[in-house]
Amino acid sequence: MPHAEALAPALLERVLSKLGFSEPPSPTLEGLRTLYPAWCRKVPFDNIRQLIHRRGQDPSPMPGGDATEFFEAWLVYGTGGTCWPGNGALHALLLSLGFEAARGLCTMLVAPDIPPNHGSVLVVYEGSRYVVDASILHSEPLRLDPDAPSVIVHPAWGVQCAKRDGQWYIRWRSMFSADGLDCRFEAMSVTRDTFRERYEAARAWGPFNYELHFRLIRGEAMVGAARGERVEFDRSGACVRTPLADAERRRFLIEELGIHEAIVQRLPADTPTPPPPWSRTAQSPQR
Repeated sequence: MPHAEALAPALLERVLSKLGFSEPPSPTLEGLRTLYPAWCRKVPFDNIRQLIHRRGQDPSPMPGGDATEFFEAWLVYGTGGTCWPGNGALHALLLSLGFEAARGLCTMLVAPDIPPNHGSVLVVYEGSRYVVDASILHSEPLRLDPDAPSVIVHPAWGVQCAKRDGQWYIRWRSMFSADGLDCRFEAMSVTRDTFRERYEAARAWGPFNYELHFRLIRGEAMVGAARGERVEFDRSGACVRTPLADAERRRFLIEELGIHEAIVQRLPADTPTPPPPWSRTAQSPQR
């Protein structure tokens, strides 16, 4: 019997075709090692639709929170989503293919003592857990090995994973922090409602509500955008940043990354990201 969160067969066929599959990958480790790198090169981590939704003060549910709606937009526009919709969609795809998959709850440790702020995906195969994160895009399934640190070696998207004080940590390079950022797992399995609630909470304030952010593997590089710049971790691991003015931003998204012009034309200009409402900066009296 199909899983309740599985995609409709016709949609699944269209998604797999765009990912480059003529036949569904098998729900095995080999199948996962084929499917996940295809995702990392075809489905971006981006906030394009979130920016349009948030800036337009759209009261409807945040875009992509439903996996079917996420994939329909990706098929038309080439857009992906931020962590909650992107990992929710990847989770639904994996379930549709027969994998034993779960939604993980994490904290990107951009500051100490902050609540969980990231969704991920784990697959269980033959007793081992593998992380396949739709935001970090590390190209290979990352095994959570209780006996030794796990490493994916690549200059542009390599990651390191280890268990400390009973919790798993993944060290990776974000477009915000080329020097590295820790992602800590808080729970290995949470519900679809947890993802949706966390995503809806970002409507009030979120780091992806104000400026374009993009991340996708292209060739041997990780390419994207953050804080008004094109960001590339090249094949040597160097971080190359160049300004993205309005015309160049449109060209970059349409010609280099394959985003449909119709949605790029709707993308609002960047605005400075304000501090979180609960931060000391936001709560300090203005002079």
